[in-house]
Amino acid sequence: MAQLNSVNIRPGVNVLSVLPHLNYKAWYALAEFVDNAIQSSLDRQRELTAASGGHYQLHVDIRFLQQENCITIRDNAAGIAESDYQRAFRPAEIPPDASGLSEFGMGMKSAACWFAPNWAVRTTSLGENIERTVIFNIDAIVEDSIEELHVISTQVSAYKHYTEIRLDNIRRFPRGKTVQKIRDHLSSIYRAFIRENTMVLSVDGEPLRYLEPNILNAPSYRDPDGPAINWKKDIEIDLGDGKAASGFVAIRDPANTRLAGLALFRRKRLIMGSFDETYRPEDIFGRTNSFASQRLFGEIHLKGFHVSHTKDGIKWEEAEETFLEKLRAELSGEDFPLLQQVREYRSKRDVKSTRPSAAAALRSMAEQLNDQTLSSPTQCTDNQPPEPPTPDLSPAASPQLPDLPESEQEHAQFRMRFRGEDWIVDIELSYTDNGAEWLDISNRPAFTDPEPRQITIRIAMLHPYMAQFPTLDSESFAAVLNIAAAVALAEVAASELGDHHPSTIRRFTNEILKNQMSKRISDA
Repeated sequence: MAQLNSVNIRPGVNVLSVLPHLNYKAWYALAEFVDNAIQSSLDRQRELTAASGGHYQLHVDIRFLQQENCITIRDNAAGIAESDYQRAFRPAEIPPDASGLSEFGMGMKSAACWFAPNWAVRTTSLGENIERTVIFNIDAIVEDSIEELHVISTQVSAYKHYTEIRLDNIRRFPRGKTVQKIRDHLSSIYRAFIRENTMVLSVDGEPLRYLEPNILNAPSYRDPDGPAINWKKDIEIDLGDGKAASGFVAIRDPANTRLAGLALFRRKRLIMGSFDETYRPEDIFGRTNSFASQRLFGEIHLKGFHVSHTKDGIKWEEAEETFLEKLRAELSGEDFPLLQQVREYRSKRDVKSTRPSAAAALRSMAEQLNDQTLSSPTQCTDNQPPEPPTPDLSPAASPQLPDLPESEQEHAQFRMRFRGEDWIVDIELSYTDNGAEWLDISNRPAFTDPEPRQITIRIAMLHPYMAQFPTLDSESFAAVLNIAAAVALAEVAASELGDHHPSTIRRFTNEILKNQMSKRISDA
């Protein structure tokens, strides 16, 4: 075999200095190397299978070597053949067959330059007995206008086949949560290959797995007592001009605002909608707080579309509007009204999933109100002067509530002053499925009770009203709890006055919310 001593990287050497400024995300940059490995294994599938005794499986391993400020990507694909060397290392050299995952001739170069100013490629091709290494120093290449790079050759067995890319002096070294995000996104991008077991993709030696969402199995909203239905619909849409969309759309169980949405694929590789960056067009999903945006998900494989050169966007041209119009029609059909189901269905499990947020809001509310002084302002009635400040009779603030065991309720207590009287307020969040009223006063104090007056308020968290809000956070829950407590206190106070004017409850509710349950501007 003739010795390959150098590789020409002309034209476009100056392009290399621009590549670090591409709008990449780490997972899409790393995906470029994975794409090349997949395409190499597909191009020579028969030879690789024969060389492995009929049991070939692609392995790609990404390693983050923090102490060395280095990332390596190694695969057991077919390697870069001598005949492909000049094209493989020359910027923007489109491959002869651009119908696969390697189509722009820029993936490896752009991703490597985005990550690091120094990188090297070491590879040996199946059937060749030479391992070749090319080293890139981007600053030196650009400054000296270098157009040829030296190739370091080493003799190896002709049965070996691999490529290893080493990125040194990483500009944006992934750490901590970013590494986990890379794992999540890569498993999402390559789920089709992972699912069919044609590739093992590892990060730091740990194979990635794609967690399949659970699909809702429940009766139709039109027949709540009817048979359970698996809410998944297969999609086949002809968009004309050689363009098409196929796949499925389904309803998640339980809801998940962060992960709901569509994933768009081309050539089995995800392009848009990776992990928590899903595709959620308003025509299908509505606004961000809609039920569809919390439950709807799916995988759509597009045919006949071009993608951005970083492979993170679809070039729709004028086809997106038609696609969404036809997709909506598919999901709204009378025979399988999936969009209607996702809007109308309510799951008690979704409400229970927000229990930690509700409990946190309850604890926070009790702590905040317990910290109030007992001389909170009160409203004067008739011509009576306001009552003088009452000495602080409240006990020490309740200790922080421990994490409660799994049971049927969350509970907290606080002490406040309302209309010249001390009140101890117990609030229970009930998770029993008993068809209770949303708001109930289960321990109504008598008019003759001595101070402090005591009242127990129960809020039914599984009430249909609460089931409409399966993704409330603790701050939103706090607003609901404050209003519920104010209404209950106002009702008791109004009934004790013997006041038959309906506006009394509203007046007392406003007073409680303003004087007892609102943060002062100075505290904000």
